[in-house]
Amino acid sequence: QVQLVESGGGLVQAGGSLRLFCTASGRTFISNTMGWFRQVPGKEREFVAAISWSGSWISYADSVKGRFTISRDTAKKMVYLQMNTLHPEDTAVYYCAARMGATMTPPSEYDYWGQGTQVTVSS
Repeated sequence: QVQLVESGGGLVQAGGSLRLFCTASGRTFISNTMGWFRQVPGKEREFVAAISWSGSWISYADSVKGRFTISRDTAKKMVYLQMNTLHPEDTAVYYCAARMGATMTPPSEYDYWGQGTQVTVSS
């Protein structure tokens, strides 16, 4: 089993930066595809970024490409989301997720989820 806990969310001004952290535990962590998703009240959860366990495959949503960077440190069992040039539209609850299989982006393909961390971008 995999347990995920997000942290690093908070309030930031538009144009600012924020770094999210996801700590993972579990015997199969190294084999997981890790992803970041976000959700706004009343909207469906949407894909933000994902990374393979080795880091050789990375994918970003078009809306965040060039601004966000996903990375992972398998030794520390952590996944990061560096968010730069934040917009008010980035305001959402951000979730860390993991799947046991190959790299995928749809939320429905992920097996484990963290509790979420709130990111609020003020104008």
